[in-house]
Amino acid sequence: MEYRQLGATDIRVSRLCFGALTISPLQRNLPAGEGAQVIQRAMDLGVNFIDTSQFYRVYPPIALALKQYAKKDEVVIASKSYAYDTAGMKAALEEALRELDRDHIDIFLLHEQESSLTIRGHWEAVEYLLKAKERGLVRAIGISTHRVAGVRAAALVPELDVVSPLINYTGIGIIDGTRDDMVEAIKFAAACGKGIYGMKPFGGGHLMDTIETAMEFLLNLQEIDSIAVGMKSIPEVEMNVRLINQEVVPEELKEATKTMGRTLHIDDWCIGCGACVARCSSQALTLENGKAVVDPSRCVFCGYCGAHCPEFAIKVI
Repeated sequence: MEYRQLGATDIRVSRLCFGALTISPLQRNLPAGEGAQVIQRAMDLGVNFIDTSQFYRVYPPIALALKQYAKKDEVVIASKSYAYDTAGMKAALEEALRELDRDHIDIFLLHEQESSLTIRGHWEAVEYLLKAKERGLVRAIGISTHRVAGVRAAALVPELDVVSPLINYTGIGIIDGTRDDMVEAIKFAAACGKGIYGMKPFGGGHLMDTIETAMEFLLNLQEIDSIAVGMKSIPEVEMNVRLINQEVVPEELKEATKTMGRTLHIDDWCIGCGACVARCSSQALTLENGKAVVDPSRCVFCGYCGAHCPEFAIKVI
């Protein structure tokens, strides 16, 4: 496993980052013990970086995996929150510290920032994180984003250390530009000293038939320090470690992961309220004849829509 310094921070991360969204209640909803086993296998194979979020509700399996891991102090945790003010961000950080049983969180991000306007609109939360950084409660702060404008905006904010952008070789999921637009924004942010860890390298599962091409594309972007991949099974962990190490992936291992495909399922009792449509940052949902309808070509299977459905009628399965 290769390790990189994360931008101008003193944080050293594995090139592969364990994306915890996939094992969370928003997606596969693995029991804590089963989820912990998947995380532990990744750590045994050299992954020292875990990406999570307050929104994912997946701290328990991470905490369990860390508790059972001899080198837990070497594991880097990145979490995120939608909090926009002092009280909200304080609660989010305290929840992460408590639930993960740690005295600090290595990286704390503002979740899904869109532009300079949203970053400034959340500035009270940023100021709280800066104070938390002075107290040693966090080591670095930044943003996650699906937008080119978000990356470029964060690059120009000296207080932000890390950017986690959506990037893959087809550009699926990027809201406001092309793949090449995002690549240029990432290069700009890295030139400004930001640590970069990319997400959605397989486009939420759309690119699983071209996994070698997808991973090679990101590995060739030297500005990207680490690549966050959602993993929900030990075979997926083993496959992605091979990919990140540029090793041959046996066909039987590929087949073992293909049996676990995902789809966005909308139940018949959908009331057409539009909450999911308003929440979908990929613009994959619309209302037709009073029901939510998904465009599979745009959906990245994040599961965020399901968390906002008042009728629990939409889920990733």
